Amino acid sequence: MNLSPEQRAAGKENFHATLSGDVTRRDFVKGGVAAGVVSAGGLGAFYFGYGKSHGNPVRVGVIGTGDEGNVLIGAINPEYIQVTAIADIRPYNIHRALHGDHYSDAALAVRCGLITKYNWKTEGEARKHVNVYGDYQELLDAEPDIEAVIIALPLHLHAPAAIRAMKAGKHVLTEKLMAHSVHQCKEMARVADQTGLHLATGHQRHYNILYHEAEETIKRGILGDLHYIRAQWHRGNLPGKDSWQQPLPPEVKPKDPKAKDLVKKLDSWERKLAAASGRAIDVWEKRVAQVLAQLADKIVEAKKFGYQDKQYKDSSGKVIYDRPAIEELIRWRLWDRTGGGLMAELGSHQLDAASIFISAVHGGQKQYPLNVMAAANRPLFGQDRDANDHVCCIFEFPAPGYDPKDPVAGRKKIGVQYASINGNGYGGYGEMVFGTKGTLILEREKEAMLFRGPSASRVRATKSGGPTMDTQASGEVQKAEAGQTKQVSRGYTEQLEHWAWCIRNPAEENLPRCYPKVALADAVVALTTNIAAKEGRRIDFKKEWFNPDSDETPEGVKPDVSRYA
Repeated sequence: MNLSPEQRAAGKENFHATLSGDVTRRDFVKGGVAAGVVSAGGLGAFYFGYGKSHGNPVRVGVIGTGDEGNVLIGAINPEYIQVTAIADIRPYNIHRALHGDHYSDAALAVRCGLITKYNWKTEGEARKHVNVYGDYQELLDAEPDIEAVIIALPLHLHAPAAIRAMKAGKHVLTEKLMAHSVHQCKEMARVADQTGLHLATGHQRHYNILYHEAEETIKRGILGDLHYIRAQWHRGNLPGKDSWQQPLPPEVKPKDPKAKDLVKKLDSWERKLAAASGRAIDVWEKRVAQVLAQLADKIVEAKKFGYQDKQYKDSSGKVIYDRPAIEELIRWRLWDRTGGGLMAELGSHQLDAASIFISAVHGGQKQYPLNVMAAANRPLFGQDRDANDHVCCIFEFPAPGYDPKDPVAGRKKIGVQYASINGNGYGGYGEMVFGTKGTLILEREKEAMLFRGPSASRVRATKSGGPTMDTQASGEVQKAEAGQTKQVSRGYTEQLEHWAWCIRNPAEENLPRCYPKVALADAVVALTTNIAAKEGRRIDFKKEWFNPDSDETPEGVKPDVSRYA
């Protein structure tokens, strides 16, 4: 996935021009992309076929305003959604929900905050429009006028919060993964069916125009017969520099290195504020305020909300790592009880994309994997987590004509290989789709490149010093026939708009693209892979696992909606 600038620039023809049919829409999209207008709040309604909002936005509460919750706030189109309440037990998350994330320009671009989103002048004005709660149950009890909720809590709380919200009559959009276990996913699906409410899950590639165009490319046979997909998400995280190991308030764990870093950051930024002038004063005031809000998390009574202390011991019984409950809260992605590791947080997105591509060669009909083999390990990080450093897995999906009862047709399968690693970010993240007529590469949800022809290729250094794509043994250097490198929406805004539009336009055919049965399938893939990696074995998928009405689950736990009474 490491192509030279020359390769990326070689495809002058726009990616969309490789497709035929639906000329009006595609020409419009192509022209819009070329002009750089496909961005947050762009072409979703026109492209995906849902309507514009007509002055009656859905009244929504946001439950969980951490990193991803604030990304969702930043993606809201106020024409479709009016946020009237938020809930989070961390002062830091409430602060960012209102003011945005000022730690960097890049962070602020995706987490602008409610004050900016709705053009309010001050926090005081914002709080006249948005009620602020700690416990999400308080929000559900006190806000009868809210029609729907966005849930971006730690993974283990998705099912309890979503089910309680639906039982309170609220439509739900929950962040991915759908839930912490397959039986919880099925419980959520059943409550959605019982209440008749919309339950959507945040797999945004279903609303990413590039991925939809890739799906159309495959449907039209441009890649030929699809037989292999390779995907990866590589990150350079190392001990001391881990994005999932967020800073703790020093009062709760004084010796924690990242707690010390937070104190140093405050001291440095206060000195920069004291020396600032002009516009810089505003910048550093906001950054200092954000650090102070992060330090204020020391007041959170994490145990009150179900988070747990835990001690990790060696074989002799000596305590080698002491984790307070607030660490489980703030670093929830690192622990098995609260998170789902690399497959839930990263791999689920890309296996979802692979499933979309494979469905395309089956005429758009959803296909489930046949089996998975997986390995995971933790050679980099110590006892400060349960999550693995690396995961690598191989899936088999049915190809067109697959018949398990036939000795020949039973071998018609599509292989999917996925790896997510820490400690080396080479190649970043993306997917490569291999067909008999060409290869399609998607990178960082922003870039799509098509290489015609079945020739194998490799990256080599040219005399000029830059890498280029070269065919093995013989043949001309390959160039991307078509590519799209303009800024495009990752699908968050379109997902939220469509969910709100479905709420406002109730009809049997108006469903979010990632409705419960689709989201359940993504969860089954990710969570079963975790089991395969943990147990070091191949697992054959059962069709019953993908059926919300079946009580069978890969973890062997029967769904039981009554537990949420």
